[in-house]
Amino acid sequence: MIKIRAFRAPEDEKTCWKFIEGHRRLLEIHFGIVKITSSNSDWITNPNVIVVVAENETGEKIYGGCRIQLSDGIHPLPIEEAIGKYDSGIHDRIDHQTCELGGLWNSMEVQGMGIGAIFLVRCCVVITSQILTNKMYLLCAPVTVRMGKRVGAVVDTSLGNNGTFYYPKEDFIATAMIHNDLNLLSTADENERNSILALRENPNQIRLEKGPKMDLEIQYCLQLENVIA
Repeated sequence: MIKIRAFRAPEDEKTCWKFIEGHRRLLEIHFGIVKITSSNSDWITNPNVIVVVAENETGEKIYGGCRIQLSDGIHPLPIEEAIGKYDSGIHDRIDHQTCELGGLWNSMEVQGMGIGAIFLVRCCVVITSQILTNKMYLLCAPVTVRMGKRVGAVVDTSLGNNGTFYYPKEDFIATAMIHNDLNLLSTADENERNSILALRENPNQIRLEKGPKMDLEIQYCLQLENVIA
């Protein structure tokens, strides 16, 4: 069984550091990326950052994770720092009800199981119903654009080159996506929408999920103890 749980960053510093180490190791070893805005550690003390991690049942091993950061007017969202120098228009699109899904990764140990490409992204959309937000940005690698579309996000063609940027280095393409319907999910794939709504109704449950390679039993612990409002 895999456990996916959510918490505000300051509530579990130990897991945050596991998250950072796993993310950095993946970027450096497998992609040759040494520095990226979403892999720094500044967010650990930010109460407006929600961490979502996939772990083993005991929580000793972390298989992957992602983060939701809610704009607070003090800390720039990672997407602002990442593409702001290429297109300053991103700053005009961020208000106090904007959040960003970022820092998505999964270990090679669970590659192909859908942990990063499906389940973590889905869980982030589930959690948006618990925070004061009306839109969510995503800066996606090519392999995650499809998942962004499945949960209802669309490419923000008003930014960069029809929504794309060379980031974090010249031979990598990143796509800016935005989700403007986090409540009704009218733009999401029907099956994905049903899964999200089921988890919103009961964020703490065990479900048998169909992954790309196999069925997975997942224990969801997505109810935030301290809701951001």
